Amino acid sequence: MAKADERSNNSRVEPIEQPYGSGTSWVTGEIDKQERKWAMFCHLAGLAGLSPLLPAVGCAAAPLIIWQLKAEEYPFVAEQGRRAVNFQLSMLLYVTIGTVVCFASIIGAFLVPIVWCVFGLIDVIFVLIAAVKANRGWHYRYPITIRFFK
Repeated sequence: MAKADERSNNSRVEPIEQPYGSGTSWVTGEIDKQERKWAMFCHLAGLAGLSPLLPAVGCAAAPLIIWQLKAEEYPFVAEQGRRAVNFQLSMLLYVTIGTVVCFASIIGAFLVPIVWCVFGLIDVIFVLIAAVKANRGWHYRYPITIRFFK
């Protein structure tokens, strides 16, 4: 009788522990390694806007290209790519509004580099978090994002 109890206790499935901030990410079923890799690249492509070759628009164009190329093949990339593009477009809009507001005032023109640095830092932090979570197969939803594509 004791062995039957041991077997029933051992066959229990333990719930998967949710990561911190489980309202923004959750563990999914098995996602293919290739699919996770392309989703991670889609998020990391947002850092292209920091390069001197593709300033400003590269942050949205690079993830958009990967998203459009791989969305049909991989559903996880379709979802994460849409979220990456929405986040990069939102950050581009926020930087543009911040720059215009700074130039609207005389003293604010000196704050433009600070605005760019702050939003650039926020962008890098959230992109790296999203890339790590996508590589683990977790769905990630960026905060402070306007949903341009649904």
